[in-house]
Amino acid sequence: QVQLVESGGGLVQPGGSLRLSCAASGVIFSINAMGWYRQAPGKERELVAVITSGGSTNYADSVKGRFTISRDIAKGRVYLEMNNLKPEDTSVYYCNADFITLGRRRGDSWGQGTQVTVSS
Repeated sequence: QVQLVESGGGLVQPGGSLRLSCAASGVIFSINAMGWYRQAPGKERELVAVITSGGSTNYADSVKGRFTISRDIAKGRVYLEMNNLKPEDTSVYYCNADFITLGRRRGDSWGQGTQVTVSS
């Protein structure tokens, strides 16, 4: 299994920036992809950005051009650089890992979430 711990959330003014970090640990066969999701009160959880094992990235339309997902494989970390933040970006942000276990089964893990609040 994969354990995920997010950090970097907080309160920021509109137009500001934050960098989220996700630290992954565990013994697995491989990771297919890692991503960031968010969930605002009363809304469904939605994909923000994902990065595959090959380095391909995909973003929600609402964050394209403002957010950047990246990774440091050696450190087992995934990052989400968020610029020009808007009040509608306010959510709990979750890190996700899609992986293959040592038993060659597909697994899915979530972090505990980190709050991002954009407000003046």
